[in-house]
Amino acid sequence: MKKSTLIISVVLFLFSFSSYAAATVFTLGPGDVVEISVWKDPELTKQVIVQPDGYISFPLIGQIKAGGRTIPEIQKEITQKLSEYISTPTVTILPLRIESYKIYVIGKVNKPGAFTVLPTVNVMQALSMAGGTNPFAKLSKIFILRKGPKGQQAFKFNYKEVANGEHLEQNIELQSGDVVVVP
Repeated sequence: MKKSTLIISVVLFLFSFSSYAAATVFTLGPGDVVEISVWKDPELTKQVIVQPDGYISFPLIGQIKAGGRTIPEIQKEITQKLSEYISTPTVTILPLRIESYKIYVIGKVNKPGAFTVLPTVNVMQALSMAGGTNPFAKLSKIFILRKGPKGQQAFKFNYKEVANGEHLEQNIELQSGDVVVVP
């Protein structure tokens, strides 16, 4: 009985996570690699890298802005521009490698550093990626630094409270460029 309950719980968790991840808006950034393909036209299947200026190049249409835009937005623009050359083009864009979404975990963790992540990573997951905290970490003094339009913000994070299921609102989703500091 316990084994079947565990299996059902895991399946429900994975289903809810995949639904949530699908609803998350993700934008491309410099260094990301995508494959753009046009149905029934293998000559127009290309892997492209988002350049540091945020642009990509594609045959027939030249450069378009990709950085800071979602895949559906880019797909729509490419489809519109290709329609001048191809009747009713069907464009597919697949992300192959995401390099632009980085977070940093520093301080008293086992593997500090920069981590390339998906946009749905929270603080607990980031700490896990960094190998967990070491014995000298001040678990109630962890904070997250985030640069925003109003300057730098700091968010408090108490590991012990979150691990005990308390104050779960502290376990925020991290944004690209966030720094998790473990004193």
